[in-house]
Amino acid sequence: MNGELHQEILRTEGLSKFFPGVKALDNVNFSLRRGEIMALLGENGAGKSTLIKALTGVYHADRGAIWLEGREIAPKNTAHAQQLGIGTVYQEVNLLPNMSVADNLFIGREPRRFGLLRRKEMEKRATALMASYGFSLDVREPLNRFSVAMQQIVAICRAIDLSAKVLILDEPTASLDTQEVEMLFTLMRQLRDSGVSLIFVTHFLDQVYAVSDRITVLRNGGFVGCRETRELPQIELVKMMLGRELEHNALQRAGRTLLSDKPVAAFEDFGKKGTIAPFSLQVRPGEIVGLAGLLGSGRTETAEVIFGIKPADSGKAWIKGKPQTLRSPHQASCLG
Repeated sequence: MNGELHQEILRTEGLSKFFPGVKALDNVNFSLRRGEIMALLGENGAGKSTLIKALTGVYHADRGAIWLEGREIAPKNTAHAQQLGIGTVYQEVNLLPNMSVADNLFIGREPRRFGLLRRKEMEKRATALMASYGFSLDVREPLNRFSVAMQQIVAICRAIDLSAKVLILDEPTASLDTQEVEMLFTLMRQLRDSGVSLIFVTHFLDQVYAVSDRITVLRNGGFVGCRETRELPQIELVKMMLGRELEHNALQRAGRTLLSDKPVAAFEDFGKKGTIAPFSLQVRPGEIVGLAGLLGSGRTETAEVIFGIKPADSGKAWIKGKPQTLRSPHQASCLG
């Protein structure tokens, strides 16, 4: 990035937001440069969502100030924030799924003549806008015909076409597969290189290191620090987020084998027709078992069958060594 892109575009000074008994934001000083991707990290309750809502006018800060391009601003609501140049795209896309891509891109600012919608012109402009970022799609199709990733990209393109200088992406990759994540990252890099500043909120640390330039960490509503991504080891980042060193004995335990322990829960050829194919799984004391797979692979369905939301119709289950039939969440909870 050249010297101009290193200039600060957004900052907060002493930003604070209080709720009864809670300091949601406590004297936060945040800074964002022009043309960078800033990862915003912290545990649940760290203050990330509150900061975003303060920047976009959903919340009004109790103390402190927000500065955009050297001018103090006070967003009244999300529409006002967008007018000022701050756009937001959430994990759940806030567009109209039954309307066309073109309608969603230009809703509220459709090209008209003598009060009549000039649809062909709008569709031509929509096609050109998407193509300018490398996406070829039929903008006449309803938005819900496309993947979640493409819907988010449409929302991003709309925000940029509304002249967003700062774009906040709140957990945009939570429902995306690996290929879709990379497609989104490609667009994020394009926007950064064109001078747009992005705030990227996520819990996936590997994604932070793949796409961000700097990392800001919040904890318990307060500002912990901001570091260059390439200079921050992941173990140090985790320490910043947690506020303590990872215990040595916990790391040792995580590294040892648990095969000698008897499982507290075991499932053999467990499944439900039409929901999830039969699977076998064991969980041992002190063990965290991850369920990994792409969208539609059966992660949610596996959990639903184990928890009794959708009772299994095949296989066997043992809880603490005893055979069990899991017929409801209440029963599963009672069994531990």
